[in-house]
Amino acid sequence: MPPARRFAILTCMDARLDPAKYAGLSEGDAHVIRNAGGRASDDAIRSLVISYKLLGTLEWFVVHHSDCGMLTFDDEIMSRLLDQSLEGATVDEKGWHDHGRGPGSVHGHYVKWLAFKDVAASVVEDVKCIRSHPLVPGHIPVYGYYYDVKTGRLVEVPEATAAGKAKA
Repeated sequence: MPPARRFAILTCMDARLDPAKYAGLSEGDAHVIRNAGGRASDDAIRSLVISYKLLGTLEWFVVHHSDCGMLTFDDEIMSRLLDQSLEGATVDEKGWHDHGRGPGSVHGHYVKWLAFKDVAASVVEDVKCIRSHPLVPGHIPVYGYYYDVKTGRLVEVPEATAAGKAKA
């Protein structure tokens, strides 16, 4: 069914985030698309396009957050960890450590993990990615925010919202 408030949110899968709470939503109000980092991956954009094309959303929000786990690694680190084993890894002040026994897999080198080093910059990047996608209509505004996990507040990223402005 179409969401009552006719918008979609792309956000992180982090369990500390409650999109219904931070966006003031009730059940059925909006589509919420979640993945690691709230990134504008091909699959996230696929979901946003379906949300508009088949279910009538009229605006989209990209919402990343402070203290995100995606800030703690990069493609090289993730690939190295997966080379060693497919078991869970741990992190401490010295970085990520794999304690599992192999086998690992080289396939981690072929995945773009979409980690980032700056939350606001990642919001801008994702809004620009969505805005420029050939399947995204220009009339849909895309807004950029991040959720501050310490204060519980949504913080607009003005550069992202400017980049996601609807075109006439």
